Amino acid sequence: MSELLHSTEFWQYLSIPVIAALIGWVTNWLAIKMTFYPLEFIGVRPIWGWQGIIPSKARKMAAKSVDATISKIGTVREIFEQIDPQVLAEYVIQTVEPRTEEYVDELMLREYPTFWENLPASARKMVYDRVRRSTPQLVDNLVDDLSLNIEGLLDIKGMVIEQLATDKRLLNRIFLECGEKEFRFIVNSGLYFGFLFGLVQMAVWYFYQSWWVLPFFGLLVGWATNWIALNVIFRPLRERKVGPIRLQGLFLKRQREVAESFCYIVTHEILTVGNIINAVLNGPNGDRAKNMVRKHIKPLVDETAGMAKALTQMAFGPTGFATLKNQVGEKALEISSSSFNNPVFEKDRAEAVESIMVERMVALSSEEFQDLLRPCFQEDEIKLILVGAALGFAAGVAQFVFVFGEQLF
Repeated sequence: MSELLHSTEFWQYLSIPVIAALIGWVTNWLAIKMTFYPLEFIGVRPIWGWQGIIPSKARKMAAKSVDATISKIGTVREIFEQIDPQVLAEYVIQTVEPRTEEYVDELMLREYPTFWENLPASARKMVYDRVRRSTPQLVDNLVDDLSLNIEGLLDIKGMVIEQLATDKRLLNRIFLECGEKEFRFIVNSGLYFGFLFGLVQMAVWYFYQSWWVLPFFGLLVGWATNWIALNVIFRPLRERKVGPIRLQGLFLKRQREVAESFCYIVTHEILTVGNIINAVLNGPNGDRAKNMVRKHIKPLVDETAGMAKALTQMAFGPTGFATLKNQVGEKALEISSSSFNNPVFEKDRAEAVESIMVERMVALSSEEFQDLLRPCFQEDEIKLILVGAALGFAAGVAQFVFVFGEQLF
């Protein structure tokens, strides 16, 4: 045993599976890093450089993610109903009511400062009170109208794709958090599978010491460890029993856990009330939504003027009265765009949407569910495998030259 431990040849042979394990670990680790980083291209285009596969095709990957999940687990109407239009209306009213005087003063001082400043305090108070009384019904009518027409006003797919394509870090985070355990397995499995391949490589090298054996096995380890890991993650699709052992793809076993992680990010950071209202007002059908807001809010001027409407029109003139209506509509749009920044309200509505989305996602078939994570491996997968194979080949050459070179040459 002492002679064996002092034998150079013994340590040379022992290094074969160890180096193979390191090759497997490094190539798999690098494959994961190259999938997500860097967020922006580094190098000289078009060839010399790299950008993470997910960030480089952010819009395409976002579209695949939406098609695989959101499009299957919630329609526009269902999502809006979970937000609850009635709760939405109540929140708007509660937000606007304490600032009624501020809003009225701001508008009137901008448009008709002399008139408003000279108006008796009792008359201004009357205007404030009439606005307060009229606002709830107008807001209810507006929210009801939006709810009835929400499918024609909100493009959820376009909204989510645009946000994820713009925020590459968030897109990465969805894949990384949902597949955290799988990515860790891929990296670590490179070590295990690489070592097993190394034992085979050691046996082959013992009987056949040709120059190409070590580089070839290095290439094989770099390629095969990645391929095996992917298949263990996604196959078999459905649970199979082999004796007492239950087999199923690692990712598919975690369907509920992944669903909860994915739906939390989507509902708390993407499909928030603020983002949805912003998408309604500024999306492809934003002009229609804005006109709807103006239509419902402009009558506020008539109702506030009440019996003194004729006198008000005389004071402002026909054009001035019409301008005031338009300004009230524009102020309503401004309030709509900025009112939904209450973290407590956002969190409450997000949880309401999250609950239904999780259950729908858990109910997806294995074929549908795998599409959440599978695209990030399939996209340009061949590049990652080739990089791993090339690194494995280079390591094999280095092993041949530096470990066994003296003995062979």
